[in-house]
Amino acid sequence: QVQLVESGGGLVQAGGSLRLSCAASGSTFSIGPMGWYRQAPGKQRELVAAITSGGSTNYLDSVKGRFTISRDNAKSTVYLQMNSLKPEDTAVYYCYATTWNGAYNYWGQGTQVTVSS
Repeated sequence: QVQLVESGGGLVQAGGSLRLSCAASGSTFSIGPMGWYRQAPGKQRELVAAITSGGSTNYLDSVKGRFTISRDNAKSTVYLQMNSLKPEDTAVYYCYATTWNGAYNYWGQGTQVTVSS
């Protein structure tokens, strides 16, 4: 089992920055890719950014150039640096981790990000 604990959400004005963190504990040896999803009210959950243990990344088109995902494998932690935030980035952001074999997905509790105009 893997537990994920997120931190770093909050309220920020448009153009501002936030940094989300997600620390994994438990059977962290089993973790492969990690990343972030978000879900805005009335919308489907969407993948924002993902990173492999080797550091390969991919991003949602609308956040490219503004968001940066990174991870510290020694700390079993993944980060999401969010710059130039827009009101449309407002959502609950969820951290996830997938096991190496893809058999299990683990989720954090979610952290609210609100961007005011």
